Amino acid sequence: MAGEVKSVEAGALAGRPLRSFDFVMAAFVTILLLSNVIGAGKIAAITLPSGAEWAFGAGILFFPLSYVIGDVLTEVYGYARARRCIWAGFCGLIFMAVMSMVVVALPPASAWHGQEAYQQIFGQVPQIVAASIIAFWAGEFVNSYVLARMKVWTKGRHLWSRTIGSTVAGQGVDSLLFYPIAFVGVMDAETILWLGLTQWGLKVAWEVILTPVTYAVVGWLKRREGVDVYDEGTDFTPFRARV
Repeated sequence: MAGEVKSVEAGALAGRPLRSFDFVMAAFVTILLLSNVIGAGKIAAITLPSGAEWAFGAGILFFPLSYVIGDVLTEVYGYARARRCIWAGFCGLIFMAVMSMVVVALPPASAWHGQEAYQQIFGQVPQIVAASIIAFWAGEFVNSYVLARMKVWTKGRHLWSRTIGSTVAGQGVDSLLFYPIAFVGVMDAETILWLGLTQWGLKVAWEVILTPVTYAVVGWLKRREGVDVYDEGTDFTPFRARV
């Protein structure tokens, strides 16, 4: 019955109809792709109290939402289904990168004068694309693994501790990989370190701010699905997509 929540091991979900999993997976992949397409195309800036200008990629405002949804996926549906979503997002990022390169490379029609602007927005630097894909894959799996293990350790208590703790770990790995890979040879080591630390801090802060939303969504989904999944005996290898 909807509203009744039963604690089960992840394997017990096999063959069980899940009402909202497909929608959560679609939201995860959509936010991931859009934050890398629309967000990555603009460098925004704010003026600090000191008067200095601080520039940042606009995608940082929305990309952390993929980690929030990743937390929801693991908490509600377990590591194996979150793993499936991560692979879907990974493949989507690769397709997006290939499609961008092909479309930008196509010769424009003589009557169309938007090639320069189009290339500026969608002509992504291969080094940055590779860094983004690698960092996403590793960071999301660390995030999901840490949350799943912490849920077992805490016996399902203190959701805030595992959503924030998993984000600290996952976003830490994401930043540790992305900034050195993306900007080695372009920026000096000190600047790369500063960028990585500040962006990591901002992403974790987003997770903290959105904690009440995470609680509300997780609670609603658990009641809707009628289960609370624990990853007891789960195979945590990232190298498979089936559940």
